[in-house]
Amino acid sequence: MKFKSFEFNLREFAGSMGDFGTLFPLAIGYIVVNGLNPAGFLVMMGLANIATGLIYRLPMPIEPMKILAAAAIAQAWSPTMVYASAFAMGIIWLTITFTGAMRWLVKVTPLVVVRGVQIALGVSLAAQAFPMLQTWWLLGLVSIIIILTMRQNRYAPAALLLMLMGIGIVFFRGQFSQIPGPALTLPTFTFFGLKDVWNALLLAGFAQVPLTIGNAVIATTSLIREYWPERTDINENKLALSHGVMNLIVPFWGGMPMCHGAGGLAGQYFFGARTGGANILEGIFEIILGLFFAGSIAVLFTAFPQAIIGAMLLLVGVEMLKFAKDLRFNQNLIPTATTVILALTFNMAVGFFVGLGVYHALNLWFSRRKKDGTLDLNR
Repeated sequence: MKFKSFEFNLREFAGSMGDFGTLFPLAIGYIVVNGLNPAGFLVMMGLANIATGLIYRLPMPIEPMKILAAAAIAQAWSPTMVYASAFAMGIIWLTITFTGAMRWLVKVTPLVVVRGVQIALGVSLAAQAFPMLQTWWLLGLVSIIIILTMRQNRYAPAALLLMLMGIGIVFFRGQFSQIPGPALTLPTFTFFGLKDVWNALLLAGFAQVPLTIGNAVIATTSLIREYWPERTDINENKLALSHGVMNLIVPFWGGMPMCHGAGGLAGQYFFGARTGGANILEGIFEIILGLFFAGSIAVLFTAFPQAIIGAMLLLVGVEMLKFAKDLRFNQNLIPTATTVILALTFNMAVGFFVGLGVYHALNLWFSRRKKDGTLDLNR
């Protein structure tokens, strides 16, 4: 089957919403707690989505960097600190790319550890879903049924139906009266100092890097090979470079630290996205929201029914778990299980690096015990 670079239809648009479950909570926090200008936040995300769609010609999520977002929201960073953290990530990722560090990490990372990251991510997404579903179980159940029955529908795709249903619920609850009307708002040029850049790195930036390596680069590339095996032109170094470029540019006009992500890609694919058209449609939608509804977006995001988002997260989490099907009940499971357990107990970065260490320690131990070769933990 010939690969299609771009399609613009309801299914692609619905697929672009597949990672909204992880975006909504962090977007609300950045805008409400940290005071980021919604216009800059959304317009920069929209432009990054359009550029990414044009470059990669397939769905490629643009998401908040999770550790940085969690730290910024929990510690109520100023907008300046958030923008500085994005710039810091741009510098780090360009350095990782051009020094060859990313290529080295790819060589030493086996598939069994990548599978551990994907499984841990799936479990984590499903776990995040249950508190949201508890806010309205019946609505969550209805949402799950809609997803299972309408996910592949080209004319009424599930994600689009869920978004419309959520907006309809906000309307019937009378919460639209709290939402300001449309008004043109432009992103403004933003400033930050080198001290802010360094402080952001110390507070959360350095901790973010290994998570991005494991999830947003290596695991995302692995998913691309699963979904689009013909796209051999996309590799880890290319994704690392795009992380560096976009984070070096967007903070000067109000953008947050951005990354790709395996969970977001699985969500977009699960809900129907197949081409770069999904990113372009999402980008246009976000730019329109940022330019004309910046004053409304925080209220709308907050009022949107959490049970719908929970249903989307739950099934995307289940989608991630299917990649465990190629694992076998043998020594391969040791580094995989280590990665999963530590990722869920501590964080994804700890799981990734300890799992990597366990894999290579096992190889070394077996190579010394067996003269005829090393333990074969297939890549």
